[in-house]
Amino acid sequence: MLRISPSWSASGTPFKHSWEGLVNIDQFRWLVRKDCLEHLKMAHDELGARHVRAVGMYCDELRVFGPDPSWFGKPGPHTMQPNWQVVDYIIDELNAIGIQPMFTTTFMPSHMAAGDMTVFTTKSRTSMPKDLKVWEDFVSTSVRHQIDRLGLENVRNWYFEVWNEPNLSPPFFEGTQADFFKLWQATWNGIKRVDESLRVGGPSAARAEWIADFVDWAAANRCPADYVITHVYNNDSANCALSPFDGPQTDKANTSLHFSSGVVRGTRKILDDRNFRGEVHWNEWGRSWFPCDHLRESAQEAAWTAKTMGEVSQLADKFAYWNLSDVYDQVGYGATPFHGNYGMLNLQGLRKPMYQGFRLLSRLGDRQVPVTGAGLDANLNAIATTNGRGYQVYVYAVSETPEQHRSVAVSVQLPRGGTPTLTRIGHEENNILASWRAMGAPANLTRQQRDYLRSANALTSSNAIVMERRGDEWWATFTMDCPGTALMELAF
Repeated sequence: MLRISPSWSASGTPFKHSWEGLVNIDQFRWLVRKDCLEHLKMAHDELGARHVRAVGMYCDELRVFGPDPSWFGKPGPHTMQPNWQVVDYIIDELNAIGIQPMFTTTFMPSHMAAGDMTVFTTKSRTSMPKDLKVWEDFVSTSVRHQIDRLGLENVRNWYFEVWNEPNLSPPFFEGTQADFFKLWQATWNGIKRVDESLRVGGPSAARAEWIADFVDWAAANRCPADYVITHVYNNDSANCALSPFDGPQTDKANTSLHFSSGVVRGTRKILDDRNFRGEVHWNEWGRSWFPCDHLRESAQEAAWTAKTMGEVSQLADKFAYWNLSDVYDQVGYGATPFHGNYGMLNLQGLRKPMYQGFRLLSRLGDRQVPVTGAGLDANLNAIATTNGRGYQVYVYAVSETPEQHRSVAVSVQLPRGGTPTLTRIGHEENNILASWRAMGAPANLTRQQRDYLRSANALTSSNAIVMERRGDEWWATFTMDCPGTALMELAF
């Protein structure tokens, strides 16, 4: 049995919900789709999303730089010009649901590109610009245009991001670190000359690489980042072990469930050593970067994300899980309702277990108290919090063998008697994939099947708790799945 004793009498420490606020959509082009906007509306209402990051705002598919349509039939060279019609439409739709953009300056319009390297099915250009001054002016024009439309106070609430994973060359950048630093400076200049208060961040590197080099170079060249952006996946060590790391060396192995937490701690140390005072965004993170990983759609993902946030969520300002939606096409578009893709929501907007897990995380309070007890370890543990409504204990059970499911008995000490609520995520409970499998795992849903699954996709609570008084102490006992999570809430 797992016995959990929170220190309810402790004053506690502030507990910021850094997993809220920022969500990812695969590419900016998807934001013209009704279903993608509906997914964002769900994240706004249920997960507290207020900003969305999506690469490719400058892709050719959005027609941001090209010839004037009046060129047709006329001889001679044709003048290139900016065109913000598609971008404006998307930003207006985002504003309508209370979401603001992370203005990500990718990728290179083909008419500006110095090279031919491309990425994704969109064939987005990933080279440096032919002329850095032309690029800088283009960035300035795009920012000034949005201020003219929406007002400076509105745009000051946005975040600006320079490029995406430039250390992955190929496929995401056709250049060196030195080339990226030149691109950073030109982009930073283009944004800051419009308004110095606009928040510009980078280097958006994969595997938390380049952080020390970037912070030092940007400071020395008077173009410092307002906030640092980086990425981590728990299996990054499968192909590269260059990430900063703070923790047992055994956790740097690809089989470890603790790699991401070590990278977050190592990166925080680098920034603290440099007295960096800006925000820190992990705007891509997850257990696996593999495009198809069926374990990502299981209760293990909900448990692993809870574990990771329990360990390191207070070491940064934003953790944006990759990805919100299965509306996605980097290596192929999903052909079935559930196919191991990155999204917390599937193509039909069904909430996968990790989405439900983030909903439970967000029901935690704003002050954290220490937890002790019997049977606790790195994989079986809990987060205990309080707020103006009551007490919360979120238990997570991560498994080293997640394909095997078992039951865990849990006993939690509570500050007083009462009737707590229990909400669990497991192999079947609050797991929409169990309902899909029960209908035969159809590759194509009928309208009736889709509607049934949507109706079965609520986050439901259980009354399967036994309350017991042991002397002066109150204990609540229940069972949960491993892998899985369980949130117990006791109102004042």
